[in-house]
Amino acid sequence: MELAKEREEASAHLLRCLSLVPATLTIFLFSFTILHPDHDRHYTPHAPCSAPPLPMPILCRLPFRSLTPRPRPPRRRFATLAALRQDTTVWTPSPISSIKTAAESLFHVTIDVSNSPDLAASHIFPGQYLLLRLPDVEKPSFLAIASPPSQSASTGAFEFLVNSVAGSTAELLCGLKQGDMVELTQAMGNGFNIDKIDPPEDYQTVLIFATGSGISPIRSLIESGFGADKRSDVRLYFGARNLRRMAYQDRFKDWESSGVKIVPVLSQPDDSWTGESGDVQAAFARAKKIHSPKGTGAVICGQRQMTEEASSILVADGVSREKILKNF
Repeated sequence: MELAKEREEASAHLLRCLSLVPATLTIFLFSFTILHPDHDRHYTPHAPCSAPPLPMPILCRLPFRSLTPRPRPPRRRFATLAALRQDTTVWTPSPISSIKTAAESLFHVTIDVSNSPDLAASHIFPGQYLLLRLPDVEKPSFLAIASPPSQSASTGAFEFLVNSVAGSTAELLCGLKQGDMVELTQAMGNGFNIDKIDPPEDYQTVLIFATGSGISPIRSLIESGFGADKRSDVRLYFGARNLRRMAYQDRFKDWESSGVKIVPVLSQPDDSWTGESGDVQAAFARAKKIHSPKGTGAVICGQRQMTEEASSILVADGVSREKILKNF
């Protein structure tokens, strides 16, 4: 009788403890731990050497955690993409051909890619850019290609307009000399999609905005040719702090002969300056003269604020946002 009573008390105690355990864990305990018929010990099937389980009073006092899986936080997509991109980037060693002063803090940099035909052939559209890195310098630099694609193919060289910012990779680049090696990726991006504002007969007005070294890919566009001479109104609003910081002035005459009217805009001119001053978007807002918004396209490259404000002015005047071309 005493043995039967002990069995009943043990069974009741086990049921009370199991009522505190989640259902999934209860199934687990019944599946893997079986009470031996003599009630003196426990055993686990297929594991005769396993250690005896804890006494039930101790088991009941152990904390149990829910077995419901917790949702994992989403992975950082951009970090994953960046790692993948870093793993798959192909770098091509290329020598410096020349580095010359273009304007105050701006330099013409020419890099020889004649021994890398695949690299030269990757430059297809004006407005494309690439990554450049230096030996023993961890951070690479984005550079827009200034030379037109046809020149890259014929001469086997890439030309850049580099702003030498203190403490940057660009500053180190501008301090190199002929023959020094750098590493380049292939040209990236879709460039300026001129097909969106072609044929010239349908888009007689093209408004171009550039500031500082943002003139670099614009040079590639102008010298590639986009039918400027077949359009009635092609204007380039080119902004710089002053004339000493305005690159490519020696090319203005050739650009104008191709059908592009140059409108220099200085943000900090000296007293002798009689041209446009302030921001390029403000200079355009003062002039406007858009005869047919539906027949107008635009190309913009430069500071973010300028890009956004110029785009807003154009859209407010009726120019389709799809006809405003950018290379990034």
